[in-house]
Amino acid sequence: MSTAEKLVRQSVSLPARVASRVKSLARNSGTSATRVLVELIETGLEAREQEKKRFFDLADRLARSRDPEEQKRLKEDLARMTFGAKRVAAAPGRG
Repeated sequence: MSTAEKLVRQSVSLPARVASRVKSLARNSGTSATRVLVELIETGLEAREQEKKRFFDLADRLARSRDPEEQKRLKEDLARMTFGAKRVAAAPGRG
């Protein structure tokens, strides 16, 4: 977060277990719980963007692929990303 960035005060309720972990991270890193929350949120947002980019990369590869085995694998990867590994494995017609 740049120092020139406008700050917005936001009130967030956290489960006690999460709040305790945030405080512990702050203590161990010598920073504030607020700074830890900002870093975790920024990291989470970046992870979401990377996941979205990976999804579209896989979809593009699927659209260009002419290899049936690769198509099958890419479809499974996309399904896993969309529905989760447990749901894909439990889907009808799956092992």
